Amino acid sequence: MQMERHSPITPDVVAGLREILGADGIVSRPSELKVYECDGWTMEKSIPELLLRPRSTADVSAVLRILDRHGIAFVPRGAGTGLSGGCLPLDAPIMICTSRMNRILEIDLANRRIEVESGVVNLNVTNAVKAAGYFYAPDPSSQAACTIGGNIAENSGGPHTLKYGVTTNHVLGLELVLPDGEIVELGGPAEELCGYDLVGTVVGAEGTVGIVTRATLRLSRAPEAHCTMLAVFDEVAAATHAVSAVIAHGIIPGAIEMMDRLIIRAVEEAFAVGLPTDAGAVLIIELDGLAAGIEEHAVQVRELMRAGGAREVRLARDEHERTMLWKARKRAFGAVGRLAPNYATHDGVVPRTRLPEILERIVAISARHQLKIGNVFHAGDGNIHPIVLYDERDSDQVRRVIAAGHDILAACIELGGSLTGEHGIGVEKIHEMPMLFSPDDLLVMSELRRVFDPAERSNPNKVIPRPGGCVEVAMPRRQVAL
Repeated sequence: MQMERHSPITPDVVAGLREILGADGIVSRPSELKVYECDGWTMEKSIPELLLRPRSTADVSAVLRILDRHGIAFVPRGAGTGLSGGCLPLDAPIMICTSRMNRILEIDLANRRIEVESGVVNLNVTNAVKAAGYFYAPDPSSQAACTIGGNIAENSGGPHTLKYGVTTNHVLGLELVLPDGEIVELGGPAEELCGYDLVGTVVGAEGTVGIVTRATLRLSRAPEAHCTMLAVFDEVAAATHAVSAVIAHGIIPGAIEMMDRLIIRAVEEAFAVGLPTDAGAVLIIELDGLAAGIEEHAVQVRELMRAGGAREVRLARDEHERTMLWKARKRAFGAVGRLAPNYATHDGVVPRTRLPEILERIVAISARHQLKIGNVFHAGDGNIHPIVLYDERDSDQVRRVIAAGHDILAACIELGGSLTGEHGIGVEKIHEMPMLFSPDDLLVMSELRRVFDPAERSNPNKVIPRPGGCVEVAMPRRQVAL
């Protein structure tokens, strides 16, 4: 791999880092570091030489000042739940994990905002304000484990993206430690700010501009009422057309999620939530908002589903049934582990009306590469997650999995879509970037990055490909449940 070499770690550097962080703030044993060799994208692996665990912004700043003086590259890491290899250390000997920076600093319900450290777990933000009738909208399937810092790096979404947007729509301000150790404040508590949107630049930058240590997040008022239903279809195509019919009718549900037959069977075998295993596809549709009018919208959605070919539409009768439906959806990735020794989760986007076409393409790609591919995705906003099943012990299968992923992303772009909806580029898709962006586009991105990180020491070799660069594909290990 053609990678720019950064400086190595010397004993003096280690001594300086230990003085800042203490003995328990540095992990250096190979057996312990192996835990950090990858995130949820297990196709590629790289073990850091040192793992640092700061407790505060001051710690992060002091650490980065040392690394800056010695020209050492680093990679930020949250909980390691990412799905694109974004925190894989490539030519970055030091990994800086923010998981110990996990304090909720201030709750301001009057202004609907909350200030947290970047290591706070996503679900804990909502749990902190739930009793007061508020919630934090971005809800990735890994929300019980993923951290706010990781969400900001990847611009994470979740099932409720359709109505509420992704992370960038809910971050008001950031504290960012630049690669030279300088601490800067971007944005702020006000809803509207003038000048360039630097917060928007950092959100989704995948840790290539420094380390986010604190964030001010927008809170949303919890909906007065929910109405969650399960629509059962014999064919995937009919289900996708029904999704567009709902949106075209002027109804914006909180979420519309789809699972195909392969995923339905895996979920049912794992959790026995009552999904019809003979269905071609199911839609989980959740309406939320004021109690007045929600039943009327529910009737309209049921009629649209029936008109679109649904053979059955079930309404969750109480909170338990609603919880079971969401349990089925959010644990789908884990259930897939029952189908094959390994799986690779992909992430692409197409315009919602092109969903039938991309799913036809995926069927053809599955046949061409002789691989089983299941689909569970955010149908409302066209964000697909094909899950390719394989056995890591078969090197030819590994090669075909990578080729199939490339073909799926190429099809997304051909249909007017994008390379990622919420997982980021990481190392997984870095070589697909030229399919979507011109050389001039990528040059401008590089120049913008260097405003923050002139030496490109923060998470090097991510997002923006370099001429002649490539990532070594290691023999993958067993896929963990996500």
